[in-house]
Amino acid sequence: MDVMTKVEIDKLEQKMVSRDGPKRPRDAATLILLDRHGNDIVVLMGRRHAGHAFMPGKFVFPGGRTDPADSRIPVASPLNEQVEAKLMAGIGRTGPARARAIALSAIRETYEEAGLLIGRKGAFATKKSEWQGFVEHGVVPSLEPLRFIARAITPPNRVRRFDTRFFSAWRNDVAVELPQGGPTNELEELVWLPLARARQADIPDITRRVLDELEGRLAEDPLLRPGGAVPFYRLARKSFVREIL
Repeated sequence: MDVMTKVEIDKLEQKMVSRDGPKRPRDAATLILLDRHGNDIVVLMGRRHAGHAFMPGKFVFPGGRTDPADSRIPVASPLNEQVEAKLMAGIGRTGPARARAIALSAIRETYEEAGLLIGRKGAFATKKSEWQGFVEHGVVPSLEPLRFIARAITPPNRVRRFDTRFFSAWRNDVAVELPQGGPTNELEELVWLPLARARQADIPDITRRVLDELEGRLAEDPLLRPGGAVPFYRLARKSFVREIL
């Protein structure tokens, strides 16, 4: 377990103190979509609107809060068993249904914010309004491509707190790319950046740390096979710690 200083804690998340006291973190998921350009690996990032209360103006990966109802969305293929096991490890009660909902929320948010539908072409039906893009474009969401990269819980006394799971997938796992982007306006612009340039962008420090972790994992396993070590960042006894799931 690596212990970090308070200064490093404050750098990991934008310091936004809540007047209502500590809030319980909400489940959230984000997707690091990767592609290969020659010898470079590039990552998809988008800029959050300056008016957002949480991380305004920062470049981030597509992502957002988990909807528990996402666990009931049919899929073309389930989570890899090793990925599911890692998702259920660590603090908190994370059963298979919750793990499934968290993973599916990463896919849904990537569609909503970036217009990228991860899955397989085929007939798909659901009454959930957030998933109608998959119905219209004939894409069945698929969880098998997802790799669990990192987990981080926002420290207390922030305006918003999230228990975020960072996933990755490859661009060739995308079945449909909408030229106009996603149906929401969460992100002002979308860009593909080499990993080195992405780390130099205006990004939250936790995002930079996750990119560092990802680059190290890619160096050991360029294919990002399931089962790799997953760093977990959280506050424990007034110190921010890094554990391995």
